[in-house]
Amino acid sequence: MVCWSSTKLLNICIAALCKAQKLEKAEAVLIDGIRLGVLPDVVTYNTLIHAYCCFVSIDAGYSILNRMREAGINPNVISYNSLISGATRKCLLSKSLDLFQEMLQIGIPPDVWSYNNLMHCLFKSGKPDEANQVFKDLLHSNLSPHPASINIMINGLCKNGYTDNALMLYRNLQRHGFVPHIVTYNILIDGLCKARRLGAARRILKELGESGHKPNAITYSTVLKCCFRYRQFEQGLDILSEMRSKGYTFDGFGYCTAIGALVKTEGRLDAAFELLDEIEKEGLECDKYTHTIIIDGLCKSGNIEGAQRHLNFMNRMGFGYNMVAFNCIIDGLCKAGYIDHAMKLFKSMEIKDSVTYTSMMYHLCKAGRFRSASKLLLSCLKGGIDVLKSTRQAVLDGLHYKGFISEARKLQSKIQLARLKR
Repeated sequence: MVCWSSTKLLNICIAALCKAQKLEKAEAVLIDGIRLGVLPDVVTYNTLIHAYCCFVSIDAGYSILNRMREAGINPNVISYNSLISGATRKCLLSKSLDLFQEMLQIGIPPDVWSYNNLMHCLFKSGKPDEANQVFKDLLHSNLSPHPASINIMINGLCKNGYTDNALMLYRNLQRHGFVPHIVTYNILIDGLCKARRLGAARRILKELGESGHKPNAITYSTVLKCCFRYRQFEQGLDILSEMRSKGYTFDGFGYCTAIGALVKTEGRLDAAFELLDEIEKEGLECDKYTHTIIIDGLCKSGNIEGAQRHLNFMNRMGFGYNMVAFNCIIDGLCKAGYIDHAMKLFKSMEIKDSVTYTSMMYHLCKAGRFRSASKLLLSCLKGGIDVLKSTRQAVLDGLHYKGFISEARKLQSKIQLARLKR
């Protein structure tokens, strides 16, 4: 007699193979198990349904139901939840509704996740009224909503433009004893920020602080991005200061968000560097992306020397090769009229991408140095590096304009040859 633990081991093996997307091997293990007398159970088939829905198709997952029945195993609510969830990921609303209806017809009562999946699919399909009706059905059933149910509703309402309704739902649930988690706060704050309801977002943020929960990096970045996106710089910095003064756990993520916004939207490099100093005093670190934004801001303000110093600082701090920063400095040098310096830096670069070449060629053409631009374009063709069509045409037009007709023809033929090789 084969013991229960053998089936459990079979399920563990199949689950591991499904997770690794090795469905053929999972099926082979199932067949071998049956040959050895290890019979699958509903968990075995549900694992396969989930995997086929994720990695193949909903129809492939649905076909497992027939195999279950042939084996004398009845599908359960988890079987249908996996199918509805798969249909939701693909935004197949009619399929989700059909599966939900089929589940009811064969006598399988839906659980809270059945309702959650259906609500999520309706919101994704732009049907908030229908999703709200499903939520009401959930409330009128014998089931208790899961915190995820609330989050799906608030997120769906916000994303469909019903931020006021989301806020009303949130308040109504609070009056009935709902205690929101950090995820719920973050969803509502994000929705209010995207609706330009900064004042309401700050009130929810204050409630979060008073709730006993601690704002996390997502909370901070959401509010700060909103402040800087709508040019409320002082409010953004006030929030940053307020959070620090209240002793909330704070990482470099919010600082980096603020620095990036100050540089990109307002060019306020002085304020950005002040924040950078604060990060260092706190023993925190900016990420590579934030330092690159600072370099780009320095270049755009004409401080190329400062940008190069900052790049050297990044190298000393062990950030590694930063091609985007190099591209920013090359563009800044060219715009400042230092084409030769830019070319020298260009040649020193370990790795170059299409942006590097395109930028350099564009500025060479602008300076009337079409033959130099032509040499770079030939390098791109040989290396299989694609550049903008407009840049290629600018090089050809420039050669013609300067009277280098023969070189232009040779370059044109090599461009056509490169296209054929592709």
